[in-house]
Amino acid sequence: MASSTPTVKPEADVANKPHHVHHTITSTKSSALTGKLEADVEIKASPEQFHDMIANKPHHLNRTCDDKIQGCDLHEGEWGKVGTIINWSYVLDGKAKQTKEIIEAVDPVKNLIVFKVMEGDLMEEYKSFLLSIQVSPKSEGSGGSLVHLTLEYEKLHQGIDHPQTMLQFMKDVSNGIDAHLTKPN
Repeated sequence: MASSTPTVKPEADVANKPHHVHHTITSTKSSALTGKLEADVEIKASPEQFHDMIANKPHHLNRTCDDKIQGCDLHEGEWGKVGTIINWSYVLDGKAKQTKEIIEAVDPVKNLIVFKVMEGDLMEEYKSFLLSIQVSPKSEGSGGSLVHLTLEYEKLHQGIDHPQTMLQFMKDVSNGIDAHLTKPN
């Protein structure tokens, strides 16, 4: 669909080097309330290690970044399976938050997982909210991986900001997971 507003691509934050950052904000013609934010985070862990942690062990994330993730509980289903419902407790902008998400898609071959927010603090500002996390190897010989984060959302009204703080939160969590997975024993 054609974009009704120009795409905004802020430059990478020098403080976050060596992590590559790419943001895209778009609004579609159908509604100025819908948007999509994306970021790439370079990590040292393999795509498989990172995906396994997000998909199958999210309840361990509070050990990797306890300042951000306070808890993750299985509400219904089985870790890493489509249809599983997960309750999250987290801290965003210094405030305790809650969310209930359902796993909409999982592809272990592509190291992809998609969460759809069902309930919680985000739904106070957004009609819909999807979070996709896909991890792929960096170019041959360079080692490491690239985490591609995508937030797709529909705001309840024009006064709601794009969820850039949530995107930064996810980048920080990705870095925390990477540090945990690659730390020496």
